[in-house]
Amino acid sequence: MAAAQAGDQRAYSRLLSDSVALIRAVARRQGVQVDALDDVVQETLLTVHRVRHTFDPSRSYDAWLSALASRRAIDALRSGGRRDRREVHDDFAFESHPDRDDASKHTERDQEAQRLREAIKTLPPGQREAIEQLGLKERSLAETAERTGRNTGALKVNLHRALKTLRDRLHGEP
Repeated sequence: MAAAQAGDQRAYSRLLSDSVALIRAVARRQGVQVDALDDVVQETLLTVHRVRHTFDPSRSYDAWLSALASRRAIDALRSGGRRDRREVHDDFAFESHPDRDDASKHTERDQEAQRLREAIKTLPPGQREAIEQLGLKERSLAETAERTGRNTGALKVNLHRALKTLRDRLHGEP
């Protein structure tokens, strides 16, 4: 890596190709599935390229690379978890409620919407405002900050806390 930092392109190319095995091992240890390993390797190599100037040649390259790979693996796991929660499994939905008619589905949606409205009303003012502006009205952070006079960091924190509170309340947790 020291040679690569000094501008040796051949050393840099060899370093990147030699790094793949360690990145894959770290990602597997983190629990990344086989079909997502190549994505983690690619993201890690891009990160290495972006932050190669931060590497200290007096330290272990493998430890530095392992830390980067571990972070990219965690990012992939988080991304996969969010994607899995958003996916609709049609076969499961059909098997769970094969005899439901449209009216009962509509009624259930109305009840869920009412529960959500009631839960939003109970939020502290800052959290309620963040949910209403950013979530329901789908305004950008910049636009909401301008309208409310609050900084974007505070809005992000309030939105995060509001979503956590709503998730807990609507899914039966205290």
